[in-house]
Amino acid sequence: MPSRVRVLIPASSANLGPGFDCLGLALSLHNAVEFTALGPGEGLQVEVEGEGAGWLATDGGNLIVRAANAVWEATGHAPTGVRVKAGNGIPLGSGLGSSAAATVGGLVAANALLDNPLPRSALLRLARQIEGHPDNAAAALFGGLTMVSAVGEELMCESLEVPPMKVAIALPNVRLSTREARDALPLHVPLSDAVFNIGRTAFVVRALQKGDFAMLGWAMTDRLHQPYRRKLIPGFDAAVQAARTAGAAAVALSGAGPSVAAFAPDKHWEIANAMKAAFEASGVSCRTFVLPVDRQGVQISAVG
Repeated sequence: MPSRVRVLIPASSANLGPGFDCLGLALSLHNAVEFTALGPGEGLQVEVEGEGAGWLATDGGNLIVRAANAVWEATGHAPTGVRVKAGNGIPLGSGLGSSAAATVGGLVAANALLDNPLPRSALLRLARQIEGHPDNAAAALFGGLTMVSAVGEELMCESLEVPPMKVAIALPNVRLSTREARDALPLHVPLSDAVFNIGRTAFVVRALQKGDFAMLGWAMTDRLHQPYRRKLIPGFDAAVQAARTAGAAAVALSGAGPSVAAFAPDKHWEIANAMKAAFEASGVSCRTFVLPVDRQGVQISAVG
């Protein structure tokens, strides 16, 4: 078994408009997690660099460690001590799957340190137990476009190849937790809205597979979550309009937000900068990214 492993985990954009809790797309912005097995008595050591450094937990409460413990409990094996190094490139609370990346990083690194006794399907089930929903975790694990269905004990996942493409991301400086975004949703929706989203979701999948931006522009619309969440993000409507004016074919909240994801065949930085200007005109500072789709998913290397 390796004594040290390194894992690279991609960011992800979930929902993709109508695919609420069912679709995820891996993006090339990464967290790195390194586990080193230590000897008896050396215990747990946690270091965090990058996003979240200085306030993320550096003890057993760290999400990476909690995920690792889930693997070790499931397998009945654990190292006598472990050093955990996290290098975070994914902004926290951004709608870009930072918590899923931490969870997947801990699961995959812990499993790799034991020489991979659990298949990725089992790791996805553990991720769902920790995260509560598997859409971001599935994208981070498998890369590309993922479809998931999770009801009760049932969990189905399929990874689909998509052609090379880039996504323009605007991350406004708005504090919005997933719990707040969930609480904004109604408990019941009209049947017509549910039917609308089912049809659009099917076409989002097909459009991404084909790289058909005209189809994607029609399909990536939603009636189940964005109409309720948009009110929580100052400048959202202006940013969407600015992205479309700059050439975006489709625009959607990334996950629960506050990030906004814009899809287009070109002009990605022009679109990102247009969204940034719109948010700043609304009094909200903003970070921007242009991210290729990550078609590989989590990557593992033994480094010792």
